[in-house]
Amino acid sequence: MTDSFEFTKVAGAVLSALLLIFGTRTIIEMNVGHSPEKPGYTLPAAAPSASAPAAGSEPAAPAASEDVGKEVIALLPKANAEKGKAIFKQCQACHVSQKGQTPTVGPNLWDVVNRKKASYPGYKYSEAMQKKGGDWTFDDLAHFIHGPKIFVPGTKMQFKGLGTPSDEADVIAYLATLADTPVPLPK
Repeated sequence: MTDSFEFTKVAGAVLSALLLIFGTRTIIEMNVGHSPEKPGYTLPAAAPSASAPAAGSEPAAPAASEDVGKEVIALLPKANAEKGKAIFKQCQACHVSQKGQTPTVGPNLWDVVNRKKASYPGYKYSEAMQKKGGDWTFDDLAHFIHGPKIFVPGTKMQFKGLGTPSDEADVIAYLATLADTPVPLPK
């Protein structure tokens, strides 16, 4: 009878510890790092025209996306890299950001600002990204973070984009710090 009682006490203690650990983790995950999703593409108000994209094809970039870069660049002088670091936690599901660390699902983002596109050693980029060409300027990063599939149709990146231009500016400010010599933000 005593052995059965001791077993019950031990089992109760183990289950209580597991409940405490997983319950706390669940509560933290519910309250940290979530931002509302935004639609990937806003439909135009005008009636469809003969030049509308065929079903199943990539939509053309909305006219407002052309202003994204300008808006984010205007916010960069006051952007907060610490806020960007917190927002970047959602990017860490696919990206690493430490110098020399092996890429995971996406390329390593250490020293990404002004780096040639599709150039991180050891990472297999999509054909679309390889063809994009150029360097990761602040403007290109703003467009890509805003809507990866709009900026590089055919990219492997499944992320729909960040919620606001200020979030985008904060993440870019954080990315600019990820280098031996951080890239200064525009004034």
